[in-house]
Amino acid sequence: MADDRPILFFDSGVGGLSVVAPTRALLPQAGIVYAADSAGFPYGTKSETEIAARVPALLGRLVERYRPRLVVIACNTASTIALPAVRAALDLPVVGTVPAIKPAAETSVTRTIGVLGTEATVRQPYVDDLAARFAGDCTVLRHGSAALVELAEAALAGDPPSHDRVAAELAGLFGQPGGQRIDVIVNACTHFPLLVREMATVTPAGVRFVDGGPGIARRIAHLTEGQDWPNLPPVHRLVFTRLDARERRIAAGLAAQGFDLPESL
Repeated sequence: MADDRPILFFDSGVGGLSVVAPTRALLPQAGIVYAADSAGFPYGTKSETEIAARVPALLGRLVERYRPRLVVIACNTASTIALPAVRAALDLPVVGTVPAIKPAAETSVTRTIGVLGTEATVRQPYVDDLAARFAGDCTVLRHGSAALVELAEAALAGDPPSHDRVAAELAGLFGQPGGQRIDVIVNACTHFPLLVREMATVTPAGVRFVDGGPGIARRIAHLTEGQDWPNLPPVHRLVFTRLDARERRIAAGLAAQGFDLPESL
């Protein structure tokens, strides 16, 4: 019999959809459960203690309800803080999300890299370790932006941001000493690839953006290689921990991508 277990993606909001898209491209037969912790959004301004307690508890409930074959924490902040605890608590594969500093360093010509994430992510020792291991000969400038997360959420709810607001946030990177030498920006928040077109219009010519989505998709494909999938078209479910008007607007926009009516956890 075909195995109809889905892949469960988890984020504080809709940013993890930037990881879902390359995964669906590689595994079009896979059913998706996308869970957004809208009641806890945003994670980037919360304490490590709050996130470390909240994420494993929510994922335990989601796994019990949806019985996935694999869990993807499609959130840099949650991954850098709670990934070890989630892996210890769940008896199934868990894929995390980490800033794509290694590929950025491999391609930077100026040897100056920008890391754009949430405030909680950019201050993590894990980012220090990635920079030391893979970008030791680079200047790595960081900027945490809660506003860009909100702008990405609003855009998916039908309210696209102005270029001026996006430019003001990117100024936090380019305005730092040496910022004019940045030639690669790591989108260290899964929300930010959803704004990459807007960001590209307000950055200097030649600056490129990288994120971990394609690499995560390849990791999921590897971990599920050889597994059975349903013979019928896959079912894609959308779950929110708080289901209000904003979440319903987001769900309406995602209906065209094959997601069912939203559910509440």
